[in-house]
Amino acid sequence: MTEPLAFEDRPYRRGVGALILNAEGHVFVARRIDTPGDAWQMPQGGIDEGEKPRQAVLREVAEEIGTDKVEILARSRDWLSYDLPREIADRIWKGRYRGQSQRWFALRFTGADGDIDLTTGHPEFDAWRWVAMDRLPHLIVGFKRPLYERVVAEFAHLVR
Repeated sequence: MTEPLAFEDRPYRRGVGALILNAEGHVFVARRIDTPGDAWQMPQGGIDEGEKPRQAVLREVAEEIGTDKVEILARSRDWLSYDLPREIADRIWKGRYRGQSQRWFALRFTGADGDIDLTTGHPEFDAWRWVAMDRLPHLIVGFKRPLYERVVAEFAHLVR
């Protein structure tokens, strides 16, 4: 087994994130299965080779919350990045990345709550709920909080 690159030399993993709004202007969050405590997040994931970010976000939503009943409203102006904490960086993605650089999308949920099904092929979440957008940064793990604050600032106009 080869040693991982030094943290500073690792690239960012390319990914997408989905801020999903319901008709009341609340945002979908789900609780991670693999993180101790109350770790909530919005759907997110990597971009497959040859995949466009728009395709990736729709695929990730379907894979993670079991529905494709969404429509894209907006995308982030920039790629938004976060670093993993050094103490876990060697365990996540086999130590190949220092964090993620993500294109975020705001989506409108067009289905009913009953369309959401977390028991997908590879479940990542065990619970979900709708929350006010300004609560998002308080629910996320600390190292992703600055990124969530930027996502909220960029998409806040969609619920005003």
